[in-house]
Amino acid sequence: MPTEKILVVDDSFEMREFVADSVLRLSGYETLKADNGQAGLELARQTSPNLIIADMRMPQLTGLELAQIIRREKLNIPIILITAEGSEQLAREALRAGVADYFVKPFKTDDLLLSVRRVLDTAQARDESSRVPNETVAINESLRLRLKELETLIGVGQNVTSVLDLDQVLSKVVEAAVSLTGAEEGSLLLLEENTNELTMRAAKNFDDNFVRTFRLRSDDSLAGQVIRTGEPVLLDENAPQKIKTSYLVHSLVYVPLKIHGRVIGVLGVDNRRAGRAFTQHHQHLLGAVGDYAAIAIENARAYRRTEKQRLQLETILHETEDGVIVVDSDKKLILINPTARAAFGVNGTPVVGRAIAEVVSHPDIRELFNEDGRRREITLADGRIFNAHLTPINGIGQAVVMQDITHLKELDRIKSEFVTTVSHDLRSPLTAILGYVELLGRAGPVTPQQADFMRRIQVSVQSITALITDLLDLGRIEAGFDIQKEVTYPALVVRYAVDSVRQQAEAKGQNLVISVPESLPRLCATPARLRQMFGNLLENAIKYTPEGGTITVTGRAEQDFILLTISDTGLGIPPADQPYIFDKFFRAGNTRMDYVGTGLGLSIVKSIVEDHEGRIWVESKLNQGTTFTVMLPEYKEETA
Repeated sequence: MPTEKILVVDDSFEMREFVADSVLRLSGYETLKADNGQAGLELARQTSPNLIIADMRMPQLTGLELAQIIRREKLNIPIILITAEGSEQLAREALRAGVADYFVKPFKTDDLLLSVRRVLDTAQARDESSRVPNETVAINESLRLRLKELETLIGVGQNVTSVLDLDQVLSKVVEAAVSLTGAEEGSLLLLEENTNELTMRAAKNFDDNFVRTFRLRSDDSLAGQVIRTGEPVLLDENAPQKIKTSYLVHSLVYVPLKIHGRVIGVLGVDNRRAGRAFTQHHQHLLGAVGDYAAIAIENARAYRRTEKQRLQLETILHETEDGVIVVDSDKKLILINPTARAAFGVNGTPVVGRAIAEVVSHPDIRELFNEDGRRREITLADGRIFNAHLTPINGIGQAVVMQDITHLKELDRIKSEFVTTVSHDLRSPLTAILGYVELLGRAGPVTPQQADFMRRIQVSVQSITALITDLLDLGRIEAGFDIQKEVTYPALVVRYAVDSVRQQAEAKGQNLVISVPESLPRLCATPARLRQMFGNLLENAIKYTPEGGTITVTGRAEQDFILLTISDTGLGIPPADQPYIFDKFFRAGNTRMDYVGTGLGLSIVKSIVEDHEGRIWVESKLNQGTTFTVMLPEYKEETA
């Protein structure tokens, strides 16, 4: 049912009552009545009816004059005129006055009701259409504000991620907080843990001297409450609140700055004048800005820590006497310190990002970077010797650390010369001792106990003689006396070495498996030394492999090298001992008391391998066995 309000203006009582009560009220409309045009105008101004039905001829104001005034005052009330005489002139004047419809007496009530409904519906549609732009404007304004807030937050985020100057970032954060909330002032307070005081790190619209001298205890202040609870504070009271002496506010918002769940400070905005309240929306906006501020502080602290560590590392690498070279996975330089630059004659020009082969021409370094986890001695043109150790670094590439061992090499040379001299001098007295022991048996009968003592002396002299022999061999090899090399067939050398130890293996019931093709490329070598090298490795394998075990010797060609392996199923070498097994007089911890030896066998092996420009390495597991791999360069005939 319709509920619109309709004003009926007619000076005829009968007509006014008929239209208002008998036609409109019975149809569900609310009606108002006026008996002349002026009264109708006043009632329309006061009650704003949805429709006016007015007679054309009335005292004080005619219906047409009433319509003209309604239109002039923009009251937006449609009017239907009722007239006793219709004419074209009246129709034009009614149209100009904005009259919605008019009826000539007599008229049908149904026609009037249809017109009333049509005019009301049209007016309602017009009102709704006029409201839509207003609502759109309001929505657009709201969206504009949200867009501005979003742009401000994005700007703060960009500053946080792109600017390293913390003071600059925090100033931008406070400015954004003031802009987003429309506050008079903004501040960012940080907690000094040693004094438990809050200091003002950044501010907007505060006096500079006030900012510099601002100190606020955290135990008896609103900001301190935020620090303790980790919850924001929204203050909007009529009475000014004292933050500090001469610092009174009417409204205020504080939000915590949190890093890893710990509150490190407070971001706040305030108004010192009354009537400017903050809302929960302002608090949420400030919380978002505060999160950016916490991120900026954490980023700055992390950057300072990283920069400090970087400077420390840079100082260490710059000042260390060891050479350091680091390359990425593509063998391009990441770092080369001054020691390494000086060693390889790399001048001060930028070399980071260039291939290591372009920067360092020394062949040993080039080869070292192509063999992960290897050590190598590098001899420079000026006679210095470096022990270089390459280490793979996951996610980065490879690093080589080089230690100058020139003085150690010199000491080793002096020691070797001393050992060689002493060894030579010891042979004569040992020969005499052995000779006299043998003569004792010929001088007359000896008791069984004396015979046992003589046997023990002979065994001891033979052990010392073996040690002296090993020392002399090692000295000759290290001194470079074995300079005569010839083209040698590795399969033949291996066969002779195996034949020399076969009886020992058979005595322990061990199985010797030989898989060295006769077609292996030739070597340029000293056959006697190669035979000695393989003999030492095979003797060790037989010695440390239990009865019934297996010793396997294999050989293969790979690129320009020959790889020979000697594997056993013996005791194995403890991982902690493996880096030292080629050192002179070193013996593994699990063999020292149970097996006789001089501790020089593997040192001799390593010296022979290096004398032939080869390499040797070991792979071993306790109680599973050991594999020694010898890599020697194949012989290349010189072409004219």
